[in-house]
Amino acid sequence: MTISTPILLTQAEIADLRKEFGRTSLMGKTIAAHINELQDFMRLPIDVPGHGEAGGYEHNRHKQNYTYMNLAGRLFLITEQQQYADFVIALLEEYADKYLTFDFHVQKNTNPTGRLFHQILNEHCWLLYTSLAYSCVSQVMTPAQRTRIESQLFEPMLEMFTVKYAHDFDRIHNHGIWAVAAVGICGLAIGKREYLDMAVYGLARNDTGGFLAQISQLFAPSGYYMEGPYYHRYAIRPTCLFAEVLNRHMPEVDIYQYKDKVIGNTVKALLSTAYPNGQFPALNDASRTMSITDMGVQVAVSVYCKHYGIDDNLLGMAKIQDRVWMHPCGLALSRAFEQAQAQADIGIPFWPSVELNEGPDGTHGAQGFIRMQDKKGDVSQLVMNYGQHGMGHGNFDTLGITFFNRGQEVLREYGFARWVNVEPKFGGRYLDENKSYARQTIAHNAVTVDEKCQNEFNVERADSVHGLPHFFSVDSDVIAGMSAFANQHYDGLSMQRSVFMLALPELESPLLIDLYRLAGDGEHQYDYSHQYDGQIIRTNFDYVCHQEVSTLGHDNGYQHLWHIASGKPSGTALVSWLQQQTYYTWLGTSSNEHSEIVFTRTGANDPSFNLRSEPAFIYRTQGQSTLLASVLETHGYFNEEFEQSVNARGKVSNIKVIGHNEYASVVEITTSESTVTLMVSNQLSTPTSEHSVTFNHKTYQFSGHYAVEITAIKQEK
Repeated sequence: MTISTPILLTQAEIADLRKEFGRTSLMGKTIAAHINELQDFMRLPIDVPGHGEAGGYEHNRHKQNYTYMNLAGRLFLITEQQQYADFVIALLEEYADKYLTFDFHVQKNTNPTGRLFHQILNEHCWLLYTSLAYSCVSQVMTPAQRTRIESQLFEPMLEMFTVKYAHDFDRIHNHGIWAVAAVGICGLAIGKREYLDMAVYGLARNDTGGFLAQISQLFAPSGYYMEGPYYHRYAIRPTCLFAEVLNRHMPEVDIYQYKDKVIGNTVKALLSTAYPNGQFPALNDASRTMSITDMGVQVAVSVYCKHYGIDDNLLGMAKIQDRVWMHPCGLALSRAFEQAQAQADIGIPFWPSVELNEGPDGTHGAQGFIRMQDKKGDVSQLVMNYGQHGMGHGNFDTLGITFFNRGQEVLREYGFARWVNVEPKFGGRYLDENKSYARQTIAHNAVTVDEKCQNEFNVERADSVHGLPHFFSVDSDVIAGMSAFANQHYDGLSMQRSVFMLALPELESPLLIDLYRLAGDGEHQYDYSHQYDGQIIRTNFDYVCHQEVSTLGHDNGYQHLWHIASGKPSGTALVSWLQQQTYYTWLGTSSNEHSEIVFTRTGANDPSFNLRSEPAFIYRTQGQSTLLASVLETHGYFNEEFEQSVNARGKVSNIKVIGHNEYASVVEITTSESTVTLMVSNQLSTPTSEHSVTFNHKTYQFSGHYAVEITAIKQEK
C-alpha cells in the first residue's frame, strides 16, 4: 500500500507556512484563527451520527467533521502537534467502522442520496475535504489503519460515485464540479491514479464529462457562471482546489492556461460582480448576505494572486476578507499584502464596469455591471440581467435591475425563499414560496405584463431563450449606460430596457435613469415594480391606505402581496423614501395617459411566516406599445441621533417622455440647474449609426447608440 503524501503541500512550503505562525500577517492571523476554531471543536466528544433532517444536527455534524478534519490535517503539518493528526485519525476510524452500516439516507431530495447526507452533493464535499486531510496524516498511521480506512470508507465512496451514480458523475453542473474534484483528490490520496484520470477526462474519456468538460461548458468566455454569483462562489472552491491539484500532479494539462485561462477568468468574473461592500448581488436563487468573505472566495483570491498576478483591487478584497487560504497560494497574497501595507494604506476595491457574456461561446446574452464614483468617492453600482435563465436555480426576471450606493442595496433583490440549515423551516431547503413568489417576475425590479410571469414560469422554455445585448457604454465620466432586448419572454411582446448613470454637477451622486419600452399588439397591463427598503417620506399624489387589505392578485406571486395603498398621479409620479441615513426620490412617467401607484408588502397567503415582510411600489399603466421612464436620485443626509436632516427634497423635479417609436426614444429630465435630453436607439445599432426621429413637430438627430444633451437653466438674478 502506498503511503500518501500531502496532496497540496511540499515540505518546503510547509516550512514557509510554519514561519508565519505567531505573526500578525494575514497568514499568521489565519493560522491563529483556525487553531482557535479547531481547538473549540476538538473539545467536543467525537461523534459520527446517523441520518437526520437536511438542516438538522446530524447533517451539520457531518459537515463540521469534514471541515475540521481538513483544517486539522494542515495544522498538523504546520504546527507539528500530534493532537491534530490524532483527531483526524480517530474520526476517520469511526467513519470507517460505521459508513457501510448506514443505508442510503431515508430523507429523499431531488438529487440522489448518500449514506451520510440526504443528497450526494454533500457526500462529494465530505470526500473532498476528508481526502485532503487523510493525505496530510496518513504517513503517521499504521498500515492496518490505512487499510481499514481505505477499504471501508474511501473505496466504497469512489465506487458509489463512479458506478452506482455514474449517470450523475459527468453531469455539467456545479454538483458535477464537486463530484470530479472529490473523486480525483481521493484517488490521489489512496494511490489510485486511475480515479484522477477519470475525474479529469470523464468516465468515457470522450470530452463529455470530467473536470475539463465542466470548466469548458459551465463558464462563459467572460468567466461568468450562469447560475449567478451565489452558486458561482460555491462552485469556485472545488474548481480552484482541483486546479491547484492538477497544477501539481498533472502539469501536462497546464490547467492555469487551459482554455484561454478559464480558471483566472472565472475567478475575476466572480469578484467583479460584488458590490463595493463585498456582498454579492442576489441574482437567481441566492442569499442576500453572501459575500467575498466566503471561504471558497478566499481560496479563489489566493489562487488568482499566485498564478495570475496581484493588483490593488485584489489587495482590497484581501483587506475585506482579513484572511487568506492556509496554503502557499495564500502565503503569496499575505506577503504581497504586507509589503503593500508597509508602503501605503490599502483602500476598498473599485472594480471597473464590466459586461460579462454568457454561454459556452459567449452568445447567450450577458450580465451588466456599471460602477461610477461620486465627488466623495462613494461608488454607485447598477446591475442588469440580460443573459441566460440560470437552469433550475434561475429566476424569471430578464431585464431586472438592482442598484447600490452609500453602502446599501437601494433597488433590492429579494433573494431566495429559504432558511439555510434551519431544520424546522422545511429542513433548511428551498421553501414552496421560492417558486410561488421569490422567483416570479413581480418579485423583481422589472415589468410584469398582465400579472403573468416571464416564460410562463416554465424552466424549459426559459432555458431556450436569452436576452440580446444592445450596448454597454462606460467610456465617459459623465454618463454610462447599457441596453438590451428580451423579445421572447412574453408572447407577442418585445421588451427593451436602457439604464444609465448620469453625473451632474448639481447632484450629490450619479442619477439613475431607466427607460423600459414594451412593444406588441393589443392592450396590456404593465406593472413596473420597485423593491425598496425604508420609510416613505413623501409623494406628489394623494393615495388611499386600505384599512382592510386584500391580496393584489391570485397567482404568479401576486397572491403573496398585500395591497396596502394606491393613488393616481397626475403627470409624473414622485415617491421619496429614507433608507438608513440617505434619501432617495423616484420620479416616473410613461407614454400612456393614465397610471396608478400601488404600494405593496409581502406576507399574504403565507401561513408559516416564511416570507420576509418587505415593501415595494408598482407603477401600473395600461396601453399597447409603451415607454416607461423614471429617474432615481440619491440625496441628503439624516441622522436621528443628532437630529439632523439635510437636502431631504433633492434637485430633480421632472421626467417627461417626449416620444418613442420603433427607431428611438426621447425623454427630458429637469433638475434645479439643468435640462437633460436623452435619446436612445430602439434598434440594434453601431457606434456610428445615424438616427433621426420627429416628435411633436421637432426633429431629434443623433449618432451612435444614444446621445445626451445637457443644457444649463438660466437662473434669475
